[in-house]
Amino acid sequence: MAKKDYTVLLEDEHLIIVDKRSGLLTIPDRYRTDIPNLYNILQVEYGEIYVVHRLDKGTSGLICFAKTKEAHRLLSLQFQAREPLKRYYAIVQGIPYEKKGIIDAGLSPNKEGGMHIDIKRGKPSVTEYEVVESFGQYSLVEATILTGRTHQIRIHLKYLGHALAVDPLYANKSELYLSEIKRKKFNLKKNTDERPLLTRVPLHAHYLNLKHPITEEVIEVKSEYPKDIRAVLNQLRKWN
Repeated sequence: MAKKDYTVLLEDEHLIIVDKRSGLLTIPDRYRTDIPNLYNILQVEYGEIYVVHRLDKGTSGLICFAKTKEAHRLLSLQFQAREPLKRYYAIVQGIPYEKKGIIDAGLSPNKEGGMHIDIKRGKPSVTEYEVVESFGQYSLVEATILTGRTHQIRIHLKYLGHALAVDPLYANKSELYLSEIKRKKFNLKKNTDERPLLTRVPLHAHYLNLKHPITEEVIEVKSEYPKDIRAVLNQLRKWN
């Protein structure tokens, strides 16, 4: 059975907020327009749709689109002013010494197509974090982004010393295995036939708070852990 690309969590004639699956682009790829993306999928369903903000391909969770030009203009102004509140869950390696804090470190593009810390010349980038749960060798962290830079949470958490449990670009790690979680406790060797428990960045946009562009009513939307993140957390709780 194919994965469902998105779930509608809130919708009216002005906007739509959906829960995106991991592995799906938000907008068309610059070079490969044939790759499936949420924008084109929603266009088929709803006709004209307008991009307000984005999520990385590997990141799952909440994303808002406008349905009219006026809603798009007003929502874009909100996001430019950094008014909406966006919170993410991330599973990271290790346990941060300080259970909550602020990471304030500028970011600039690098030659590999990603981003890197650039204190002197980088664009201002600020992330608040708090450890939600600890599992010995891993932690569940909630990150609130006060700026919206590409890969901001991934780089900032690595800068803190706690890269995501899976991150091929910034942690040189593309898979997480159950035997890794068990091995920390029982010193087991990895089974070469073992299937990975997780093959994407464990990052999920779980909370979005913004003002309705027309009514100015406060909108608060929450998303549950997706199935793959929930499975990893269940195993971490079991073996730690």
